[in-house]
Amino acid sequence: MSNGTFNRLYTGEGGVDFIGRSRLWYWITAVLLVISVAAIGIRGFDLSIDFEGGTKMNMPAGELVVEEVEETFVEATGVTPEITQIVGAGDSRTLEINSERLTTEQIDNARAAIYEEHQPLDAQGQPSPDAIGDSTVSESWGSTITQRMLIAMAVFLGLAFLYIAFRLEKEMAAAAMIALLVDGILIAGIYALFGFEVSPASVIGLLTVLSFSIYDTVIVFDKVRENTAGYLNSRRSTYGEEANLAVNQTVMRSISTSVISALPIIALMIVAVWLMGVGTLKDLALIQLIGVVEGIFSSIFLATPILVGLMNRRKDTKKHNQEVADYRAGKLTDENPVEGDELVDAAPKRTVAGPDTPAPGSTWRPGRS
Repeated sequence: MSNGTFNRLYTGEGGVDFIGRSRLWYWITAVLLVISVAAIGIRGFDLSIDFEGGTKMNMPAGELVVEEVEETFVEATGVTPEITQIVGAGDSRTLEINSERLTTEQIDNARAAIYEEHQPLDAQGQPSPDAIGDSTVSESWGSTITQRMLIAMAVFLGLAFLYIAFRLEKEMAAAAMIALLVDGILIAGIYALFGFEVSPASVIGLLTVLSFSIYDTVIVFDKVRENTAGYLNSRRSTYGEEANLAVNQTVMRSISTSVISALPIIALMIVAVWLMGVGTLKDLALIQLIGVVEGIFSSIFLATPILVGLMNRRKDTKKHNQEVADYRAGKLTDENPVEGDELVDAAPKRTVAGPDTPAPGSTWRPGRS
C-alpha cells in the first residue's frame, strides 16, 4: 500500500466504512457462530489422552506400515486403538498409536509383539524393543487438567475485563469481552469441524492468541478514545464516525502485526510438523496460526462496531448524534447552541464578521466548536 493510500486511511479520506457496514460483519459473524456451535454440538472435540486418559505408544516409522502395526497391536492387547498414524517427515517420522488406558501387561504384550513382527529400529539403526516408547495418563489426571484449564480461562477473562475497564472505558471492556468470546467460539468450532486434536499445548496456545487479540483490540480502542475525547462538545462528527476513523488509522498496524506474528508460527509449524513431527510444538503452532488469522477479523471488523453499538445506546450519545444530524441539516447553527437538554431550532443565517462578531464557523462560547 502506497504512502498516499495510507495517509488517506489515516485522515479519513477514502477510508473504509467499517462502522457503516456493521450489519454485514454481524451477519458474517452470526453464520460463522452457527457453523461453529453446530460443529461443537455434532462432532465434538478430539481430546488428547491428557484430557481423557489413555495410552500412547510410539516408535520410529522407518518402513513400517500403519495398518500392519495396528493389526499386531489389536491382536496383542484385544483393544482397538482410537488412532494410528505417522507424523513428521524424513528420518524423524514417528508412528503413534493412541488407545484407551492399557494395563502394564497389555503394554508389555504390545511392545513384544510389535518388536517381534516389525523390528523397529532405535537411534543407532538397530532393531530394539527399547525403540518402542509408551506413556499412560489416568482419567482422574485428565479431569484435573480439564478443571484447571477452565479455571485458567475464567481468571484470564476476568483479569482482561478489569484491565480494559480500568485502562479505557467500561463499554470498551464489554465490547472487547464480547469479541473475545466470539474468538473463542470460532476457534473451538474450527477444531471441532476439522477434527484437530485438543491438547494442553492447544489450551496454552489459545490463551496466547486471545491475549494477542486483546492487545490488538486495545490498540484500536486507545485510538478510538483519543479521537472521541470531548466528542460531546463538538458537532463536527458522531462517535461512530470518529471510531471508524480510528479503525482506519490502525488497520495497517493490525494487519502488519498479524503478518509478522504469523511468520515465526509458520516457521515453527514447518519445523515441528514437516521435519520433526513433534506433537507439542505442532499443537502450539496450529492454534496460534488459527488464532492470529481469526484475530484480524475480530479486532478490525467486530470489536469496534460492537463498541459503537453500545455507546449509541447511551442517552448522551443519542442526543449528540441528533445534534450532529440537525447541525448538518441546517436546523442548528453555531449561534444556536444546545441549551440544557433541549435543542434550539433556528434557520441558518448569514453573518457578517465584525470587530465584536465571531467569524463564521466559530462560536461565541469558549471551547465550543
